[in-house]
Parts: sequence; structure tokens; C-alpha cells
Amino acid sequence: MDQELTDHRPWGHYTILADEPNHKVKRIVVSPGKRFSLQRHQRRAEHWFVVSGEGRVTLDEELITLKPGEAVDIPTGTMHRMENHGEEELSFIEVQTSKIPHNKVDSLPDRIIVGHITAKPHQSRFIENLFYFRIQIQS
Repeated sequence: MDQELTDHRPWGHYTILADEPNHKVKRIVVSPGKRFSLQRHQRRAEHWFVVSGEGRVTLDEELITLKPGEAVDIPTGTMHRMENHGEEELSFIEVQTSKIPHNKVDSLPDRIIVGHITAKPHQSRFIENLFYFRIQIQS
């Protein structure tokens, strides 16, 4: 890649370090108290390696705390997200691998209240999947 691409989001930002047909590498920074959307990818796996800060990973129904030097593998089709509950920025390297180039992300609504879903209109197609996973996140 000739130049880095940085994208700013409400939860922080990421910089694309490499973008090849079978893999992509990003440096992701999550601001204190922030998290990104619960998501899954049908055609790629990811590996997250924490560089600084402390993060809490949701991996399907499991919660995993990661500190600098620790990593987690996210298999294809697994629900996941990263949260920063610390007071400093969380920085990690994400390596995406796929045999088929594909950028589609299934972002899932964050809240479910016993039979009712609080979601944005564009997320309604994920309702069936949410009930399959029986997610309950209390506010």
C-alpha cells in the first residue's frame, strides 16, 4: 500500500497497514469507555493482538480480557466485539484472513430486552440471527 488509510469512528479509529487480496492488517484504537458494534463475518477470520491498554473481547457468549502481548483468534462466523473499560486508549493489531476477498460485516444490534429489540431500521435483517444466539444485554 502506498499510503496509510485512517478512518475515524465514534469509538476511536483504525489505520489500514496492509490490504492484499487474501489479508488485511489494521491498527485499531478504541477510546476509553468505548466499544464497537457486535459483529460477525461469514467469509473471514481475524486475529487480534493487543499492543497497549486493556480490552474485553466478546467471543460468542464468552468474555475474554486481553492485556498487552496477549491475543485472540476469531473464527469465521463468530460473533465478536472489543470494549475498552480502561482509562487509556486500547491499541491492537487486527489481521484479517480470507480465501475470498469480502468486506461485508454483519453488525448486530447491541440491546435485546426479552422479546423486544432496540435496533436501527437498517439492522432489522439481523433479528432472526439474534434470537438464534439468545443474546441478552442488560442496560
